[in-house]
Amino acid sequence: MIYFCCDEKRRKAVEAKPGLNGIDFLEVLDSEALPLDQRQRTLFVHFLKAAGLPALKPENIRIEGGERVRDVAAMTVTVDATAPKVLVVTVNQPGDFSTYTLRLARSRTDPARLDGFDPQLSAVDFSFKVECPTDFDCKPGQVCPPETLPAPEINYLAKDYASFRRLMLDRLASLMPDWAERNPADLGVTLVELLAYVADRLSYRQDAIATEAYLGTARRRISVRRHARLVDYHMHDGCNARTWLHVRLDPANAPANGLRLRQLGPAGARTRFLTRCLDGGPVAEIDLPRVLTQYRPEAFEPLTDAVLYRQHNEITFYTWGDARCCLPQGATRATLMDNATDRLRLRPGDVLIFEERVGPLTGQPADANPRHRQAVRLTRVQPAAELVVTQENGVAMEVDRTPGPLLTDPLNDQPIVEIAWAAEDALQFPLCLSAITDHSHNGQAVADVSVALGNIVLVDHGLTLAAEPLGTAPESSVFFTPTGEGTRCEPQERTPVPPRFGPALSARPLTFAAPYIDAASASASLRWNASDGLPAITLTGDLNGTALPWTPVRDLLSSRPDDREFVVEVESDLAATLRFGDDRSGRRPDAGTAFTAIYRIGNGSRGNIGADALVHFVAAPGLAGAIASVRNPLPAVGGTEPESLEDVRQRAASAFRTQERAVTPADYAEVTARHPSIQQAATTLRWTGSWRTVFITADRTGGAEVDEGF
Repeated sequence: MIYFCCDEKRRKAVEAKPGLNGIDFLEVLDSEALPLDQRQRTLFVHFLKAAGLPALKPENIRIEGGERVRDVAAMTVTVDATAPKVLVVTVNQPGDFSTYTLRLARSRTDPARLDGFDPQLSAVDFSFKVECPTDFDCKPGQVCPPETLPAPEINYLAKDYASFRRLMLDRLASLMPDWAERNPADLGVTLVELLAYVADRLSYRQDAIATEAYLGTARRRISVRRHARLVDYHMHDGCNARTWLHVRLDPANAPANGLRLRQLGPAGARTRFLTRCLDGGPVAEIDLPRVLTQYRPEAFEPLTDAVLYRQHNEITFYTWGDARCCLPQGATRATLMDNATDRLRLRPGDVLIFEERVGPLTGQPADANPRHRQAVRLTRVQPAAELVVTQENGVAMEVDRTPGPLLTDPLNDQPIVEIAWAAEDALQFPLCLSAITDHSHNGQAVADVSVALGNIVLVDHGLTLAAEPLGTAPESSVFFTPTGEGTRCEPQERTPVPPRFGPALSARPLTFAAPYIDAASASASLRWNASDGLPAITLTGDLNGTALPWTPVRDLLSSRPDDREFVVEVESDLAATLRFGDDRSGRRPDAGTAFTAIYRIGNGSRGNIGADALVHFVAAPGLAGAIASVRNPLPAVGGTEPESLEDVRQRAASAFRTQERAVTPADYAEVTARHPSIQQAATTLRWTGSWRTVFITADRTGGAEVDEGF
């Protein structure tokens, strides 16, 4: 061999040349089925053509090489009957593990090449032990290794702009002694300063990456969140607040069959409630942008649709003709006064707010105790209204209620409604219903000290913005070349890598809301875990006219490659960015997908407004005349600030110590007792015939039964 070439074109040239032949490749016959003395003693030499092979004799075959076995010689030479291009050569003994060379020659003593055979293709290297198992995985040496460049001299003390600039100027002074210009306007100085600036940015990024690599030193909120997730700790980004809202309808303008309050009205109009920012009254839709910009009120929106009735504005308690009455602390039932002409339309599941309207000693509204207000969810109503349900877009929608049979007091034929509410909503204080004022107010009888407010809607903090375009997923414009060592004849292919697409939301702070669950009690509707909050965002990706939804999740660790899911990551300045999958954990957006987001802003403790703070509303056209006023009798609760970085560092380190599985009977008892309605649990381990079974006995709070729902 004289040259090492990557493109061996001579084989095709010899194959096309008449009267010229050459060796293509060689095979060694080595099979476990052969007798041991016959293994590795037959060589199949494949030629480009069949011409000249019958004239070859054993003395024309020279086998050179070997370390321990060097005297390998050809014994017989025949042409394969089934393959005229194959020459079968038998040797006297198999060779060792070294590399041998089979060469065509005039004789064993004359190494000159044979006529009719190409000089470059008259020899082939081979090994007798190709099929032998070996414990070695030797890397083949490169005939033409790449040139090794000398390592550059790097001053690792240069870490900022000034030191990089000084380093480059010193280097240029040694390379070009005649160039002594230091004027900032000079092109050479400008290039030096530009490179020093870039080097300073890269140096900062190296330091930042090393800093963000550990939970104890990370400064970015996103880095801390990802580190905590690796130890199974979920860092929360805060949660919005909720409160109960009382909507008072105008008896003159509200329809008798109920007014439907929708989250999303016609033409995309949303129902919103604002904290006090004007003199009072509703806020017209055209004034909303100005009001939000000028006064910056806190906005709340309903969690569900609701049907409101004018007769539910204010409901009077019925005391069966008795005076100076109260509902005792812990009460779970009461009687309401109905109207024969304009019946109440209450049903189980409705929420009422009991409120002390006037002071029992003075009879004045200013003396009412604002702490004597409580929301309850009805579990039993007698008589209960019957629903009138219709289908809207394939979904059953409540459109009206028909009053149930009339129930009256047999003493005076007064229509009444018996109600009961959940034990969890038992009154936390005595609620005065009627009283007699003190002597300073002439001892006058005061009825209706407290009333029940209907038309209660659950609202939460956050303002839904108009649809915002987030950009288009880019094409693959970045190519990655593997850094593995290869040969100069096998150039490494560049692999296209789609650039990361992480759009950012323009408004902040993004709302994080816990999933709404129709709880069995009013108090349970205002109780949730901040870590359960998910971003209130609806993301749609449009590709070639097909719009597909993307779902927000807490992380992508359990996402499948085809799941259109994403994660919202919030930085310390409350800026929110979206992170998509990589086609392994979650789907990567296809290039050209245009994303549009509808999301809410408003989060954290700012939503924990006080009672009677919501006074303005923005609703769909037609509702402004029917709604007289809105107010929240109770303060908003649940607004939580994002978890601080230091709290995460303290909690994540020991989060894995919380036992989340049950193994022993004591584990089963401890996990069962975590349920809020269980005050004690006991377990026994019994043999049931085939395996051991854990039996759990639960003692519910208040002696409640272990029913099927529980």
